[in-house]
Amino acid sequence: MELPLRGLQLGVATFTNSLTQHGDTLIQVYCLLQSLPHPLFGKPRANLCVFVSAERMSNCSCNRDGSRCAEMSMVCLTDFEEYAKGHLSKATWDYYAAGADECCTRDDNLLAFKRIRLRPRILRDVSVSDTRTTVLGTEISFPVGIAPTAFHCLAWHEGEMATARATEAVNTCYITSTYSTCSVEEIVAAAPNGYRWFQLYVYRDRKLSEQIVHRVEALGYKALVLTVDVPYTGKRRNDIRNQFKLPPHLKVKNFDGVFQVSAGPEEYGIPAHTLDPSISWKEVYWLQSLTRLPIIIKGILTKEDAELAVEHGVQGIIVSNHGGRQLDGGPATIDCLSEIVDTVQGRIEVYMDGGIRTGSDVLKAVALGAKCVFIGRPAVWGLAYKGEEGVREVLQILNDEFRLSMALSGCRNVAEINRNLIQFSKL
Repeated sequence: MELPLRGLQLGVATFTNSLTQHGDTLIQVYCLLQSLPHPLFGKPRANLCVFVSAERMSNCSCNRDGSRCAEMSMVCLTDFEEYAKGHLSKATWDYYAAGADECCTRDDNLLAFKRIRLRPRILRDVSVSDTRTTVLGTEISFPVGIAPTAFHCLAWHEGEMATARATEAVNTCYITSTYSTCSVEEIVAAAPNGYRWFQLYVYRDRKLSEQIVHRVEALGYKALVLTVDVPYTGKRRNDIRNQFKLPPHLKVKNFDGVFQVSAGPEEYGIPAHTLDPSISWKEVYWLQSLTRLPIIIKGILTKEDAELAVEHGVQGIIVSNHGGRQLDGGPATIDCLSEIVDTVQGRIEVYMDGGIRTGSDVLKAVALGAKCVFIGRPAVWGLAYKGEEGVREVLQILNDEFRLSMALSGCRNVAEINRNLIQFSKL
């Protein structure tokens, strides 16, 4: 029987503090809770074996004789989700998991994929398969990248630097968040050969946005991803209940020293009311005047806005509802994909995020016209599990599942994936 570590970590904190001088040395701590009540858990529980290291703690069920058991086997992305939920603090888990209001849109992002059925072709000789594709002309290993998600250091001490190294190793795209707990310079230093885009907000003080655009362009980031669905922050109930704030040792590193210390209200690591709700399409032209980097609009859900994006000369669209964290009651992103692809007609590239949990989800999105999909929460779960190695495992599982789904559908490469794979009567 496996037990959450959240409470037990308090009891073994002194052990972890003393382990820092011993590097990766592991100490096996046995908590024999079979016959005695325990103040942290109340009633007696089954034996629990805890391996404590200077870097992390992991738990697994033990044999009754106390012999060492194998570490939890990660088979699918849900395994990483369960691990992260059991090991992160409640406030941190709630922050990552949060959707707006009743979380209907967040949940529908996942459910919408389950409503789509595939039409596999047979006898196609799938003995050799190739998952490679390109985004903005750059080859990546498979059509899955990392979406911009904030505060990775809440999940793992190396934060975004670990994420960057993982995506570099797997050879895919990492969209770095403005709200990173590592600076853009630290991220580049950690993975100098990685392929990166930078996610940008427009602030009331335009100089903040302008300065960071120039920083990332000088550092070799390959595109700007302008998030357009946050004129105001959505109502995330658990963050309000938890009075969520970054812990004192963490900060939004890209703005380190930019804001004066004040006693005013704070919103996700920066002063409240910093975002500009007056943002409009003219800001696209403003950005184009600042940089030669390609501009991708993130947060489009309708064909009307897709057409406007093309007319304003952007190079890509990410179909996104912000992981269901903004407008509750809006559509699932996969349900919006077809109309946007049909509107764009190949004039610019179309990507999507939201709800990707399996390789068949990736296949469905690519079949409906996405050039690439991006994952947010699963990357954070991987970080919580094993840092860089955990993110690599998440990406590798998705790659393996995608390759298998391709083969079972009769596709040998990404170019063979098209809408004929989708059974539209079931949508």
